[in-house]
Parts: sequence; structure tokens; C-alpha cells
Amino acid sequence: MGLILAAALALVAIMFATGNTTPRLGVDLAGGTTVTLKAVPPKNNPGAVNSTSMSEAVSILQQRVNGMGVSEATVQTEGSDTIVVTIPKGNNTQQIEDEVGTTAKLYFRPVLAEAPSGVTVSSSASASASASKTASASASASAAASTQAKAATSGSAAATPSATKTQGDAVTGDLTKATPSASATAKAGASATAKSTATATSSAAAAAAASSSAAAAAASLTTGTVPADLTTAFANLDCSKQNQRVDHQTDQTKDAVACSSDAGAGYYIKYALGPVAVPGTDISSASAGISTQNGQWQVNLSFTGSGGSKFTAVTTKLAKNTTPANQFAIVLDGKVQSAPSVSTAITGGQAQITGSFTQQQATSLANVLSYGALPLDFSKQDVTTVSPELGSSQLTAGLVSGAIGLALVILYSLLYYRGLGLVAIAGLAVSAVLTYAIMCLLGATIGFALNLPAVCGAIVAIGITADSFVVYFERIRDELRHGSSLRPAVQRAWPKARRTILVADFVSFLAAAVLYFFTVGKVQGFAFTLGLTTLLDVVVIFLFTKPLITLLARRKFFAEGHPMSGLDPKRLGVRPPLRGGRRPVETKEA
Repeated sequence: MGLILAAALALVAIMFATGNTTPRLGVDLAGGTTVTLKAVPPKNNPGAVNSTSMSEAVSILQQRVNGMGVSEATVQTEGSDTIVVTIPKGNNTQQIEDEVGTTAKLYFRPVLAEAPSGVTVSSSASASASASKTASASASASAAASTQAKAATSGSAAATPSATKTQGDAVTGDLTKATPSASATAKAGASATAKSTATATSSAAAAAAASSSAAAAAASLTTGTVPADLTTAFANLDCSKQNQRVDHQTDQTKDAVACSSDAGAGYYIKYALGPVAVPGTDISSASAGISTQNGQWQVNLSFTGSGGSKFTAVTTKLAKNTTPANQFAIVLDGKVQSAPSVSTAITGGQAQITGSFTQQQATSLANVLSYGALPLDFSKQDVTTVSPELGSSQLTAGLVSGAIGLALVILYSLLYYRGLGLVAIAGLAVSAVLTYAIMCLLGATIGFALNLPAVCGAIVAIGITADSFVVYFERIRDELRHGSSLRPAVQRAWPKARRTILVADFVSFLAAAVLYFFTVGKVQGFAFTLGLTTLLDVVVIFLFTKPLITLLARRKFFAEGHPMSGLDPKRLGVRPPLRGGRRPVETKEA
């Protein structure tokens, strides 16, 4: 008994010394967001989803989350193909939702050809409809469109991200608004001008037809040479459709088609790309910083030794070509984030990707690139957000339920077992202290979070612990009914009660283990708490309850069967045993 009391005091002391005086609460009790990701195996390799790849994915995701400065977030696997990211309240949950499932497979591919795709001409149609009303409006629309075309031609250097050998061998590319080459932009602008002029002198119906024709004309503007193996795929690619805007080519040695990440100029750009020249795995580090040239945020890249050599080789080759063959596409998760052009070879293994993006965007991209790509693709299965107010109300409801259950057990113990009921209450108190201290320490060490099902498991444990007391008390009463005095009854009752208690606790623990290993989600919290409290029940009954009853059996209050002891012979239906008496000897008739 002294051992378990010392252990309980030691746990409490550690709990206060480390400052972990409250359990770590789960999202459903404290508020926050849970993102569930399911691994999607490649079609050509269904066995890619295994324990090794899942562990690697968890490690990368944990580094990403920590890199964003998120406090107390957890990343853990559930089952064989599911990862759950738990984000407590007070963090930028939207940013985390956007990034945790990003595969971050980065490739540098040479551009072979490009063309506008998914052109939107609503502004042209509107201008045409207005221009059809008056001749002066027609002239204005034509003039404005012509000026637009000239601006697109004269401003080609600004429209197209460029990669030049500047300080630190910087690669300049817009990661947020990928744009077509200067020639494609000029052609698209000239086509829009021609169509705007034509529609300015026609009726509204003719303007709509002209707008449709403008879209078709813009979509057909292709610069560069499309390889024969990509002709059909490139012609059929419509970047305005969500499911077509991702490069699904998994073979890095083959050509591919892909779309720009957004419609920055009112339409997407589709690209015909060559084989991967430099994979993202050749990036040794990435960080966000402010450009000393224009004061905008940029991502600074450092390549590995082999990556730097590959980058130098590809930029040397591209610098000799003309647009768009002098561009390389930065492809992140199948989407072209930028397609800068190269005028001179870039050496030194350093590069800078700049563009019109914010500090958060630059930091986010650098964070994703720093920790590498996920080994698998993931799809978001579920995103659950619980407000702090709802979590607090659920916690209160759980605590109230537990308090009611504990109060009923205590009341029953006192009414039925009287003095022995105090033993049961003391045992419940020791078990509660041990459970609380262990949960507090587990939250700080292994990240165990107490969720609502776990609270339910703790409430169920109250009945398990009380059941062990009932078994032992009833065995003692049975021995007394057979005429034994209290001290021998305590000793004789223990082996029988011990066997029953161990069998019952084994069944409970087995059920908890099955639930924990064969279920996912919050049910595991229930199983973990149930298993923990079942083990503590064995510890308490063996190291606290049994020694305590042995000591109390020597006290006159219990030994003589006081009416309030719970061992009153009259209530048990037997005569009071003599002090030091023995079990009556049965005599056989002759």
C-alpha cells in the first residue's frame, strides 16, 4: 500500500514540477481543426502505400507544420493509408489546410511550346456591345484595344518572367501569375484588337459571335514546336477545366503537358514540356527573403552539388534558344507556377524565384520546398472544425456525466457496504489521482490528447474499479457466512476474488486492445483510456485495496462486526464469531 501511495505522490510531484498540471485536450474539447488525408497510390504502383512511405509522409508533414510555427499540432497515422493532422485553436488553420496535403513534387522542365487556354472575353464582349451603339464608341474601343496590343508587345520583358545572371545568379520568375511569352501575348492582344474593331461596327448578336470566334482564335495561338507524341494531348488540353489543369505524367524522362497555376491574364497558359531537367530533390534548401533589387518577397534556392551542375547545364542550353524554347517551367504538383526565360547560363548553384507574392506565400513555398516532397499523393477526406465554445460545452457535459456516475457509485458503496464503502472510495480516489497524473504527463511526452470518447472511457472505468471492490467484499462476506472470523476470511477470500478480478480485467483490456488496433479516429481515444484504467485497476486492487483491508481486519470496529462496518453478522445472517475463534468442526454421525 505504501508503494502505490508513494508512486501516486511521485507522479503528482513530477506533474507540478514540469508544469503539466492539466491534460492536453483534443480538438473536440478545446476547439480547433482536424484534417484527414487519405493516401492515393499511383496507378502503376499500387503497393507504394506502405508503412515506410506513410512514416516518411508523417515526418515531412510534421516538419512542415512545425515550420509554420504551429503550436501543439499533431500528425499521426490511422490505419494503413490515412493521416490525421490535428490543429489546435489559435493557429492559421486555413494556411495549414492548404499546405498539409500538398505533395510538393517540384520539377524544372524545358518549355517546348505554349498557347493561351480557357480565354475569357467577357470584357471584350461588353466593350463590343457598347461600341455598337455609337461610331465614336467604336473608334474608342478600337483605339483602346490597339493600345493594349502595343503595350503587350513593348512590355514583353515585364510580362514574361525572366531568368538572368544577376547578383547571386538569380532566377526571376512569377510564382503567382504565370504569363505567356511576349509573342503569345502580343498575338493574343492583336487578335483581341481585331475582334474588338470588328464587333464595334456590328449588332449585339454579331458581337457575341465575334467574341466566340476570338476565344477560338486565341486558343489556337501556339508558339514553339509541339512534339509529335504530345500533339493530341496538347490540342485537347483545356486549362479552364479543373480536372485537366494538372500534369499527370509520372515518368520524368518523358514529355508532358501542363497548365499555368492560375488565369493571371484572364486565361490560362498551356505548355508542352520536355523531360525533367532538374528534380526538386536536388534543392538542398529554400528560404523566404526580400529582394535587394525591388524590395519584393522572393524564395532563395540552393541546389546540391549535382543539382547545381544540372541547373547550369540546362540554363546553358536554353540560353542559346529563342522564345519559348529558352524558357524552363517550374512545375509544382503538376502545375506550372512560372516559366521564366534564360538569356545567359546560371552557375553557382544558387537561384532566386521572385514574383508578385506576399510574405506568407513566399514563406509557405519555401517551407514546402525545404522539407521535400511527400512520397505519396494525398486527398482530403474530411476537414472538421470545432469552435472553442462548442468544445468547452462538450467538456463540461463530459465532466458532469463523470461526476454524476462517481456520485452514484459512492452513494451505493456507503449505503450497502457502509464502512467498507470508505475503502472503495479511497481506492477510487487513488485510481483517479493516478489516471489524472498519467494523462497529464502523457500529453506532454507523447502528445496524448483527451477527447470526448476518452472521457467516456474514464467514466466506464469507474464501474470497472468499483466492480473489483464488490467482488472482493462479497468473497469476504461469503467466508464470514461460513463461520470464519474476519482475519482468516480476508485471507481465504483473496485467492478466489483475485482470480475473478484478473479474468474480468483481462476481458476489458482485451476489448480495449482490439478497439485500439482495429479502429481509427476518436474511438482509439476511448480504447486507450479504457485500457489504461483497466491496468490501473489491477494495480490499485493488488497494491492498495488488499493491504488496506488486511490492516482494517485487525481493528476492533471491523473485527467485531460493528453495524456500521458493513460486516455486521446479523445483516449477513450468521452468528458473530468468537475472537480468535475457529471454523466449527463438522462431526459425522456413526
